[in-house]
Amino acid sequence: MNKLLGCLISVVFLITALPGFSQETEAVTLFTNVNVFDGVHEKLIKNTNVVVTGNVITKISNEPLMVAGGKVIDGGGRTLMPGLTDAHWHVMHAHIASMQIFVNDIGYLTLAGAESAEATLMRGFTTVRDMGGPVFGIKKMIDEGRYVGPRIYPSGAYITQTSGHGDFRFPTAMPRKDGRELLDGEMMAWTAVADGVPQVLRRVRENLMRGASQIKVMAGGGVASLSDPLDVRQYTFEEMKAAVDAAATWNTYVAVHAYSDYAVRGALEAGVQSIEHGQMITEDTAKLIKKKGAWLSLQPLLNDEDRVPFPEDSFENKKFLAMTAGTEKAYELAKKYNLKLAFGTDLQNGAAIAAKQGKSLAKLTRWYEPWEVLKMATSANYELFKMSGPRDPYPGENGVIKEGALADIILVNGNPLENIDLIADPEKNFVIIMKDGKIYKNTLQ
Repeated sequence: MNKLLGCLISVVFLITALPGFSQETEAVTLFTNVNVFDGVHEKLIKNTNVVVTGNVITKISNEPLMVAGGKVIDGGGRTLMPGLTDAHWHVMHAHIASMQIFVNDIGYLTLAGAESAEATLMRGFTTVRDMGGPVFGIKKMIDEGRYVGPRIYPSGAYITQTSGHGDFRFPTAMPRKDGRELLDGEMMAWTAVADGVPQVLRRVRENLMRGASQIKVMAGGGVASLSDPLDVRQYTFEEMKAAVDAAATWNTYVAVHAYSDYAVRGALEAGVQSIEHGQMITEDTAKLIKKKGAWLSLQPLLNDEDRVPFPEDSFENKKFLAMTAGTEKAYELAKKYNLKLAFGTDLQNGAAIAAKQGKSLAKLTRWYEPWEVLKMATSANYELFKMSGPRDPYPGENGVIKEGALADIILVNGNPLENIDLIADPEKNFVIIMKDGKIYKNTLQ
């Protein structure tokens, strides 16, 4: 004990000497005795100390450190790592069944979305890329510190053609009169039906005006859709390119919903940079994704105990089975061609399903080593998020534990690089959750 005390006294880190430090405004937290997964490398950095000043990681050292007037947390040999991220999440969908959109007002739906946002952060997911829905108000409340939730990269209303995956009408509710009367989903800014280049340009620009960091377009059929089959390509080349061009004028990019090979290829040919799903791609299309330098934002959706239930003989269930039958091959192709692969879940339809977010991540060990899985959900996802360029609502480096990076941090009771299933039970195993330098959970107290 005396020897340790001597070391602490002899190697004192004066936090007030850090660049930009202000005693009046910046809180300081020192994590001692932690093993660090930095979000990038295979090996843990053992017996390390990490200092957070304000919302930034300011010091990482194997030498003993002390801080003047700060909070000291003894990690007890636990694993400190970046906060998890989800590249395909729907804050507004996560805690409700899809049909509830049609029978509840926007006040109810927003509160359900806020509930899901808080639950997401408390699972250790400190950042999500929201792939469709009227999430801007919730995001603003979170960013202002008035509500608890993750960082949100919003897409806004998803852009869909008539009869596309985002056209909420029942097949009997047609035709739609010319003149742009808005559907209920459009009035809530949940979806935007656009046909032809001028309408696509307008709807993309409206989302950018609202504050979208990237644009979401429906490029192919959906599983849960009532009328569109999976094999179809949605939007012509000219329409899809119009969306890509409009996003590019604001220095950001388009992500598309597409399961089928046909839909994915059409989107890539129009310049799309992020393919959402892609479970049904062929080897030739995997090569095309590689050639184009696009991202594959793939989810480990399987026909297993965690699947979304559909009636056995329903149109939706047949599509679900066809889609999930391709998941295994899609991951194999992504690995074979070393594609830029993002992790997302697309979990929705109720709080019990959304709660499996960490379990969904753990499933990636069917194809990848645990450290590769965690890298995908931290630093790799952030490479995709940062493609929003100046539309990035959270400038700064993130998804890594390094000096100068934003302080989104989890302290794990155990080593997830040895036991990836730890992340499937965050309530038990995540003892500290920090976002932007603020601690939202601490069970060590």
